[in-house]
Amino acid sequence: MKSHTQVAVIGGGVVGCSVLYHLTKAGWKDVVLIERDQLTSGSTWHAAGGFHTLNGDPNVAKLQGYTIGLYDELEKISGQSCGLHRSGGLMLADTPERMEWLKMAHARARYLGLETELLTAKEAQELFPLMEAKHFVGAMLDKADGNLDPSGTTHAYAKSARIAGAEIYLKTRVKELKPRKDGSWDVITEQGNIQAEHVVNCGGLWAREVGRMVGLELPVLAMEHMYLVTDEMPEVVAFNKERGHELPHAIDFKAEIYMRQERSGMVLGTYEKDCRPWQPRQTPWDFGTELLEPDLERIAPSLELGHKHFPAMAKAGIKRIINGPFTFSPDGNPLVGPVQGLKNFWCACAVMAGFSQGGGVGLALSQWMVNGDPGFDVWAMDVARFGEWATRSYTNEKVRENYSRRFSIRFPNEELPAARPQQTTSLYDVMIAQGAVMGDSWGLETPLWFAPKGTEPKDIVSFHRSNDFKHVKAECLGVRNAVGVTEIANFAKYEFKGPGAEAFLSRLMTNKMPRTGRLILTPMLNPEGKLIGDFTIAKASDERFIMWGSSQAQKYHMRWFEKHLPADGSVEIRRYDMDLVGLSIAGPKSRELLQRLTDEDVSNAAFKFMDHRSMDIANLPAMINRVTYSGDLGYEIWVAPEYQRRLFLAIHEAGRDLGLINFGMRALLSLRLEKNFPTWYRELRPIYGAFEAGLDRFVDLTKNDFIGRAAAVKEKETGGKLRRVTMVVDASDADVLGDEPIWHKGQVIGWVTSGGYGHYVDKSLAQGYVPKELAADTAKSAFEIEILGERRKATIITDPLFDPEAKRMRG
Repeated sequence: MKSHTQVAVIGGGVVGCSVLYHLTKAGWKDVVLIERDQLTSGSTWHAAGGFHTLNGDPNVAKLQGYTIGLYDELEKISGQSCGLHRSGGLMLADTPERMEWLKMAHARARYLGLETELLTAKEAQELFPLMEAKHFVGAMLDKADGNLDPSGTTHAYAKSARIAGAEIYLKTRVKELKPRKDGSWDVITEQGNIQAEHVVNCGGLWAREVGRMVGLELPVLAMEHMYLVTDEMPEVVAFNKERGHELPHAIDFKAEIYMRQERSGMVLGTYEKDCRPWQPRQTPWDFGTELLEPDLERIAPSLELGHKHFPAMAKAGIKRIINGPFTFSPDGNPLVGPVQGLKNFWCACAVMAGFSQGGGVGLALSQWMVNGDPGFDVWAMDVARFGEWATRSYTNEKVRENYSRRFSIRFPNEELPAARPQQTTSLYDVMIAQGAVMGDSWGLETPLWFAPKGTEPKDIVSFHRSNDFKHVKAECLGVRNAVGVTEIANFAKYEFKGPGAEAFLSRLMTNKMPRTGRLILTPMLNPEGKLIGDFTIAKASDERFIMWGSSQAQKYHMRWFEKHLPADGSVEIRRYDMDLVGLSIAGPKSRELLQRLTDEDVSNAAFKFMDHRSMDIANLPAMINRVTYSGDLGYEIWVAPEYQRRLFLAIHEAGRDLGLINFGMRALLSLRLEKNFPTWYRELRPIYGAFEAGLDRFVDLTKNDFIGRAAAVKEKETGGKLRRVTMVVDASDADVLGDEPIWHKGQVIGWVTSGGYGHYVDKSLAQGYVPKELAADTAKSAFEIEILGERRKATIITDPLFDPEAKRMRG
């Protein structure tokens, strides 16, 4: 073993070998992989080996497409066969709702460049004669699906990495990781020690244990997973002889099973409801290539339904049963990227679909390490997307829920119940009593909408307009016509103070910093000029700034702030999290309501739009921002958590005769659509530039140099490639959700980022990105948006439908 290396990759499964290979491909040759046993031992060796492109997040789907396309390259470089079978795959819908879901997936595939096709049940049966068409309403064919040899593929990655100069140490368990002052690591192993500039945790079943070596409890859990292999089946032999090729894969969502051909028999695997975690506390280091005891009773309901849907399977003999552990995160996506608070420590774990995602994970992580940016929008896989609330026991509950729902529909208005409520404010029981339907916002219970008395506070899940529609409308009208109050505790809140705070923030942000007592809105860019943040900043005093942003991105942004923090100690950062909570009041009567709660002058002359000040509200010390995301006259009131309950009750008491109503997150998102306001993670992501996103007025190219300025100058000169637009959609009973394709003259030219119904303007609205050349085409019905398989007419609007001159929020 060498004494020093640029990167030490810990773990020799498919993900670790992919990371190793991609690091060499990106130009870092002095890299090693350290494996406690043999390559593939753990969960890789017993994987079923299937691969597919379908994923709920289109950016993850792109990386899955990359992974599948990579295997031919690996075979050429290494000379090692991956055992590829590109048979295609069928996803079988048993209900109209599942078919709607497949139509949405098919629509996303259009703009991702993936090759899918919608089929009737009879057409699907023609491709997969083992099925009984009468049990299904339709299907989707994905021609890229297939399967491979897990061992051969992993060794193809490893051989390709070795050819490029990487070294691999087997039978070498890492026992300890010690950080050095210079940011490098001492990697203590059974076979000797090695100093590594970077460490990558690809530990798989042992990812938790590797994380614990550096004081990290990763939200990852292994689950038992069973699949069986049948004896030779005459139906399979006959199909192969007649067609000259293998059967395609098949997923039966109702039976919760997947199937593929294996020699002249079939593989059948389940994601059963009665699932089992494996080693929920500690993974034993001596576990290797063992399998777990099969438990056919547990998967019997899936097998019984599978036998009904695929009668030939009921007659097939079982050759062997595989029950082995593999890892999940709480939402089923990988944990990838640098860990906040740890220098040069990286993760690539919880990759449960290793042969669909492993290549993309390796590509993204290697580019992140070498270039400082993954080169893709990998938010759905970023390890920073989970907060401290994602404890080991929380992870256990959410992973079991995710596993058992692997083949279940997730409706857009569906809130999953496991491990909830995890975080609540002091208003939780008060809002529940007032009819609140709650949602999970980065672990925090947040009101979505309020059911009036006599109405059950419960979502009826659907892809169409649902039971909340008229109630959200009432909330929106209540805000626009009088005044509403909503909780905004789920915002991210930060404090920056010290003599270097202003220069630090000015270096990170595109806009000029505000004067004392004022607010600014500002994007934050990476060096390539892409959007990595969107904030409201208040200057509270000479050396103190308060900043608000997206709650989901708190650790993502803290990682960036810490990376650029000056070493001289001139800036201190505090992440408030739940130490600062708030309420927003909005609507034409919000000033009158605020005035009733304070003896300060809050007239328009005394308290202007975008002012920030501290004052007593209802006898409580508070910070007030004169701004709201509703785009109406309004205020954000921020207090310590011990004051929030009294503040809320005082607002209700003072606003009773003003027509005050509660409104939730769904109403707020509807109101922002009427103002063409973008939102983080949907319109504002690291694949868009500030000028493409229409944030020109918040980018000051005349101020000091800021990160991404050169790229922003270039984007302004060239105009970029895309433009964010708002469209009025000729929708019927279903509005856009996000990720629908945008059509123009028979071609898919863009995609929807978010949308819904604008209840006050009474229009169905969508935001999305189109080529900049088409953004000026405001002709009526010049575009179409595909909603649930149907193309609906859409028209670009350049001005907000509500208060286009912004008189309400400024007056």
